[in-house]
Amino acid sequence: MLIRLTDDPPNAESQLGDLDGGMVPNDRFYVRCNFGVPELDAATWQLQVAGTVERPRTWNLDELRTLPRVERTVTLECAGNGRTLMTPTPPGTPWGLGAVGTARFGGVRLADVLAASGVRPEAVELVFAGADRGPVELEGTIAYEFNLDVAAAVADGPILAWTMGGRPLAPEHGFPVRLVVPGQYGMRSVKWLTRITAVERSFLGHFPMKYRYRGMAGVLDESPVGPIRVRSLITSPVDGERLPVEPIVLRGIAWSGSGAITNVEVEAGGTWLPAVLGEPLDGSGPATWTFAWTPPSTGIHTLAVRATDAGGHTQPESPISNEGGYGNNLVHRITIEAG
Repeated sequence: MLIRLTDDPPNAESQLGDLDGGMVPNDRFYVRCNFGVPELDAATWQLQVAGTVERPRTWNLDELRTLPRVERTVTLECAGNGRTLMTPTPPGTPWGLGAVGTARFGGVRLADVLAASGVRPEAVELVFAGADRGPVELEGTIAYEFNLDVAAAVADGPILAWTMGGRPLAPEHGFPVRLVVPGQYGMRSVKWLTRITAVERSFLGHFPMKYRYRGMAGVLDESPVGPIRVRSLITSPVDGERLPVEPIVLRGIAWSGSGAITNVEVEAGGTWLPAVLGEPLDGSGPATWTFAWTPPSTGIHTLAVRATDAGGHTQPESPISNEGGYGNNLVHRITIEAG
């Protein structure tokens, strides 16, 4: 069951035990909405591709389905995941650690859709607009829009998806069609997609300007929130669980938007020891890990996990604070009671 955080707009996070094994069932996949969920009809839905392109056009769902179908196993994570673990807690949706999930998305390559319109050389970004709209301070009522640079958009990664876990997208996950951008925090994976506009200068709309690192040690102010920072979680046992004093296997997942996971370590009894790293789920999803452990005695024990990716990035042991509460990938710790 999801942990409901807000009702209007709907926002809910997964329980960490539901992330065990990597793939998350659709009905337990976290929900992130900036505005209310729009009511759309797949039969009348259209996607407009316009702006700095050679051949502007409008697609319906049947036309998209004529393009080569692809599937991607993608981990999506809200940039605010872990916000409540910062001190003081920044404003925003009070996410714990469950604003992350992995699913198998199906659809067509964004690059194939863009190729049909011919993005012109002077274009630098694509702006993706959803059907969801709502009021924001100073600007009034706006649509949700986010940008992606042209090089990333035409790479063999982003897709326009209409299935999730082999089923049509649920309304809260972007029905009928959404953008899915692997490796980037979820705000770029625009749901309820209705328009793609190629532009010749960087898009400085409300949401791209909101998702910036400000007041974060070691990061230049106003840097865009981009690739998912390396993170790992203990998915079994769960925090507060009572266990017998006998051998158990700790399990979890690890992922990063900046490269493959190369190392996972578990701290038990004050010493960091290597975990056994599994293969990435479906070759591109999160890596699973295991660690054999026996509680040394009855009582309360603290366990922790940290991951390192191929770029050499490792999780910090303390929260890295910033004004928006973004990218908080600190080491995950739980306590269990043995006895």
